[in-house]
Amino acid sequence: MAEEILNRVAQSKLITFNLEDHYPKGERFLFDLSQWLYEGFVLKEKDFREYAKQHDWSQYQDKFVALTCSTDAIVPAWAYMLVSTYLEPYAKKVVIGDLEILESHLYQEIIEQLDVSDLTDKSVIIKGCSNRPVPKNAYIFLINKLQPVVKSLMYGEACSSVPLYKQSKK
Repeated sequence: MAEEILNRVAQSKLITFNLEDHYPKGERFLFDLSQWLYEGFVLKEKDFREYAKQHDWSQYQDKFVALTCSTDAIVPAWAYMLVSTYLEPYAKKVVIGDLEILESHLYQEIIEQLDVSDLTDKSVIIKGCSNRPVPKNAYIFLINKLQPVVKSLMYGEACSSVPLYKQSKK
């Protein structure tokens, strides 16, 4: 008589933590300052300020905005700061950098606010695959948050995980 097939993954006490479940909802926008530079490289303060003044900032309502310059122009800090003052009443979040840096900042804020007390002394597997853009930094932020409280940490799927950390015997 054949033995019954057991699903040991389902029976395990592993807790799966999926960063994708914490994906911040909202539209992302990459704002390129080079569009306001003379020939994409030279910042003329008077012109730059006029572009900012005339721009329709309301289109960024409730959006996450990354400020960047796609050319090799040297953009002074005050230019990013000026644009940020116009975005402040509308955008949910403004950062300097690309969309991955924006995602990283969003996840950092979310992970810092997580209550992980229910994971104390548990074995946790951090799910690796996702359908949304989870930045690599988010995994590091999560490790920093979980490691002080969990019994063990793994990465991947329960059937093929990579061990990352195991609490030393007390």
